[in-house]
Amino acid sequence: MRCSLILTTYNWKEALALSLKSALSQSTAASEIIIADDGSRKDTAIMIKEMAKDSPIPIIHVWQKDEGFQLSKIRNKAIKKSTSDYIIVSDGDMILHSHFIKDHLACAKEGYYIQGSRVLMDESYSQKLLKNALFKTPTFFSKHIKNRKNSLYLPFLTKQVCQKRSQQLKRIRGCNFSLYKKDIYKVNGFNEDFKTWGREDSEFVQRLYNIGMKRKNLKFAAIQYHIHHKSGHASSENDMLLEQTITQKLTWCKNGIT
Repeated sequence: MRCSLILTTYNWKEALALSLKSALSQSTAASEIIIADDGSRKDTAIMIKEMAKDSPIPIIHVWQKDEGFQLSKIRNKAIKKSTSDYIIVSDGDMILHSHFIKDHLACAKEGYYIQGSRVLMDESYSQKLLKNALFKTPTFFSKHIKNRKNSLYLPFLTKQVCQKRSQQLKRIRGCNFSLYKKDIYKVNGFNEDFKTWGREDSEFVQRLYNIGMKRKNLKFAAIQYHIHHKSGHASSENDMLLEQTITQKLTWCKNGIT
């Protein structure tokens, strides 16, 4: 099945380079890699162009002017640019397990949102990888990870575990999910009213739930490794946007992909 891998980024070309290397080393290749760039400097574009020269699959750079946090907007632009029926989304500060794409496709199903997990790497190991431009990933026994159970790769258990269906917002991660593109359009994509970090992923997924879609959690597969950085906190305005979608059972956002 054809799929488009979308990687979001903003002014961190060193991390993006590692993420791209891992994306180009997949056991099952994406049909295309789309960089959803929320206004990075020219050095990011130069790096992407250099890597695209030797890439066996298209690497497409979708850029927008830096006008503050507009993650929803750049995701919508990247999705519209995609040429595949199936969309896998990650972030440009994630290193992907070699079977990441293969695992997502194995559980793909219309009407389902697939949620993967991530392994958190500590700061010292992250800096080592960035300094040496390596995408070597830690193991279950590594000292450099925090949520150790997420590093277990046990694909023989994955199919059984991912059959569990839910409509929970707990542990929604925009850095590791997939679904059919037509399902994204059913709820008008991501809500571009989100102008600061936080809750934009959960609000999008809640609209999917409101049209009857279910969630599958990918465990022991589709693993990604998060390069350490400081995390943010959602604003009260973003909390209100999510709460509105929940209480009013909204299925459509006015300011979305169309």
